[in-house]
Amino acid sequence: MKPAVTAPDRLHVRTVEIPDPGDLITDLPHPTALAWIHHGEGIAGWGEAARLTHPGGDDRFTTADHALRDLFAHADVHDPLELPGTGPVAFGGFGFDPKSPDSVLIVPRRIIGRRDGRAWLTAIGDGPEPFTHPHPPTPPTHLTWSDGALTAPAWERAVATAVQRIRALEGTDRLHKVVLARDLHARATEPIDARVLIRRLADRFPNCYTFSVAGLVGATPELLIRRTGDHIDSLVLAGTTARGTTPADDAARATRLAASPKDREEHRYAADMVRDALTPLCTELHVPDRPEILTLPNLIHLASPVHGRLDRDRSVLDVVAALHPTPAVCGTPTHAALHLIRELEGMDRGRYAGPVGWIDARGDGEWGIALRCAEINGTRARLFAGCGIVADSDPAAELAEAQTKFQAMRHALEG
Repeated sequence: MKPAVTAPDRLHVRTVEIPDPGDLITDLPHPTALAWIHHGEGIAGWGEAARLTHPGGDDRFTTADHALRDLFAHADVHDPLELPGTGPVAFGGFGFDPKSPDSVLIVPRRIIGRRDGRAWLTAIGDGPEPFTHPHPPTPPTHLTWSDGALTAPAWERAVATAVQRIRALEGTDRLHKVVLARDLHARATEPIDARVLIRRLADRFPNCYTFSVAGLVGATPELLIRRTGDHIDSLVLAGTTARGTTPADDAARATRLAASPKDREEHRYAADMVRDALTPLCTELHVPDRPEILTLPNLIHLASPVHGRLDRDRSVLDVVAALHPTPAVCGTPTHAALHLIRELEGMDRGRYAGPVGWIDARGDGEWGIALRCAEINGTRARLFAGCGIVADSDPAAELAEAQTKFQAMRHALEG
């Protein structure tokens, strides 16, 4: 299936180098801002010069990439910097499930960026796009909360069912792991301003990738893929525990996590899949033999940084297509895990746990997995959290982990 493209016949793109603008978030002029921020660097945009919406399908990454290449190839581009993120850029998010129609790429009218000590402003299209606030960001107020598709007890029962299936299946059809997610709803009295959430997430989770794309806002710790020329980087996260109350408690929890057979097994599935997916695309690939510990403000993860060199000219979306969905957000084997997700979750994840990020006209870009996020729609927010289920998973412990993962977006909404 092909994406629907809303765009002028030809994009007119001008990138200029500018003095350091300082914080990339503070001066965003629209509540529906686009953003990809990591340690204060990245890109942010506003307005809409073009939009590609995709109805789904297994080929959604490839067909969207081809449509975007065609759009950019016919653009009138002046980009003297030629850095990753300069020139025309599309921010995007893809549905987790091929059956989901919720995939979109947006080319903003204005983009501001900073990388390695250089900053730039890109203007796309004709006419002014003022760099002023229509109104200052206003934090959400009087939030009310309600269950999503499943109540907490019902979700525990779904986890218990998944454990039974994993233990029962043997042979070639054996299910090793499935990732089950649940959602949580919040409602405010006034429309929720994405800029407030971006600001709070970037301040609290600077090591994560703070993103805002077409109403999906979050801070993901998981870099699915970064492509800079022929070089690629990825970060595999699987195996999680909550932070402790003291440094000694943190250290003890990290030690237990690193020694946990359940978490090490979960991580091994994810790391092996990334190795298998990237090996055919690369002339060089390094995947560590053992995971390291990644400590975030609210969680501790097992992490494996991956580095490689592509064997030929492939865009970042070509690599995304090879990687999604990883066992970290789906399970293994993929087909069996996806079938069980559809059966037990009772919801369409939309773009939650799907790839989110950006791509420029050179095919460079950064894409994460849309975790620790919420879908914003006017006064409503839909939060998501998921957990990897294996044979010895405990439903109550998995529910507690999901509740901990909700905290990132609850903090962003509640302050």
